[in-house]
Amino acid sequence: MTFESFLRTQSRRDFLNRCLGGLGSLALADLLAVDGRAAGERNDPMAPKKPHFAPKAKNVIFLFQAGAPSQIDLFDPKPALRKWNGQSLPPSMVEHMQLAFIKKNAKALASARKFERCGQSGTEISDFLPHTKTVADDICLVRSMQSDAFNHHPGQSLLMTGSPIFGRPTMGAWLTYGLGSESRNLPGFVVLSSGRGTSGGTSNWSSGFLSSTYGGVPFRSGGDPILYLSNPDGVTNEMQRNGLDALRDLNQKRYSETGDEEIASRIESYELAFRMQAAAPDLIDFSGEPEHIKQMYGVGGEKTDAYATNCLLARRMVERGVRFVLLAHASWDHHQTLKDGLEKECGITDQPAAALIKDLKQRGLLDSTLVVWGGEFGRTPLAELRRPDDLDSVGRDHHPHGYSMWLAGGGVKGGQVIGSTDELGLTVAEDKVHVHDLQATILQLTGFDHTKLTYRHMGRDFRLTDVHGEVVDKMLA
Repeated sequence: MTFESFLRTQSRRDFLNRCLGGLGSLALADLLAVDGRAAGERNDPMAPKKPHFAPKAKNVIFLFQAGAPSQIDLFDPKPALRKWNGQSLPPSMVEHMQLAFIKKNAKALASARKFERCGQSGTEISDFLPHTKTVADDICLVRSMQSDAFNHHPGQSLLMTGSPIFGRPTMGAWLTYGLGSESRNLPGFVVLSSGRGTSGGTSNWSSGFLSSTYGGVPFRSGGDPILYLSNPDGVTNEMQRNGLDALRDLNQKRYSETGDEEIASRIESYELAFRMQAAAPDLIDFSGEPEHIKQMYGVGGEKTDAYATNCLLARRMVERGVRFVLLAHASWDHHQTLKDGLEKECGITDQPAAALIKDLKQRGLLDSTLVVWGGEFGRTPLAELRRPDDLDSVGRDHHPHGYSMWLAGGGVKGGQVIGSTDELGLTVAEDKVHVHDLQATILQLTGFDHTKLTYRHMGRDFRLTDVHGEVVDKMLA
């Protein structure tokens, strides 16, 4: 037998069992017991856990507008841009900018949108968002967001994981790792998608180096929420249960031999899938919802149906204890045909998003549910014209230096605007909120000191905010 063949026959546990004795064996047994693996047993990783301190928000709904909505046309009016419209800005103004496709001598592009002061707060919001205007006093609008990434996939990764490097745990995974889930029959972290699909794809809801138990589970809004969730024809629940019991016993035996957390995660996923066979069909059955609620969301609407269905599902999920719901709508990348593109996406998302706020509020759920709206960065105040002979095709490039997001509920102080950009929207002028600051604040609202929610991997402690981030106290109610 070669040395390599010998190694292949040896598991880590075999080696320890054969080579360690006395105090070493006692120490190993103690470590396994602490980790929940003594005698092949394992604690439920999704059982509800206490955070560092009393949370304001028990659940999070992240309305992820992937592709980067134009803040200049939706949330951050810049009338001073009009005097520069169609002209190149002085080099001193744009020398700091990171641009993906255009040059720094690109022409300034003023917004054609009309802004109105809304609610008692007087927050200025674009005419493309008439429904969002009606919840202006419930939202905290941040106009001073900054990101370090100016391309989509790294930008989405930074927003969701705290790093532009792919493969780390996402925000939803961190929260389910820290808090567990209050739902036994649905995943703790659920993903609902609409639009074209995000640049980051599954990396936006991955568990990274955490156990896959904490990763996001994509749901469909029609048919089986998850493909192949229903039993095939001729397979009864009893037959399904017997098969799962056999699988569980085999997996449990292997887990007791290796301690491999992914085997334990597989056991959990099979059991959850079995429980979901009863719970998930009820979740997507809207027959018990009042007609006026479905109309408020826009369910069945020609433009709004898909996104409205996802928003209503999100509310029903938090009612059932799902910890983190990610709604990924990915169609905001308007390098061309900005006006038509924005009008279309706002027509799809505006009504359902506002209805979600109103519905949560009237049910007494908004105080305990944090809603976040935004993309990975914003759009430039400079024009991108890929077809110079067609002025109607004008768009905007990527802009990480000063853009807008909003939050509502879950301990957030609504009816206010935080931060500002300069008069042309080129960069942050006041109260910069970096992506890491946003993440730190979300963790604060859910009961965590962001510097202490960590996981040791490859010899060091990792966290969502990497080594950065400050809680934005102005956001807190």
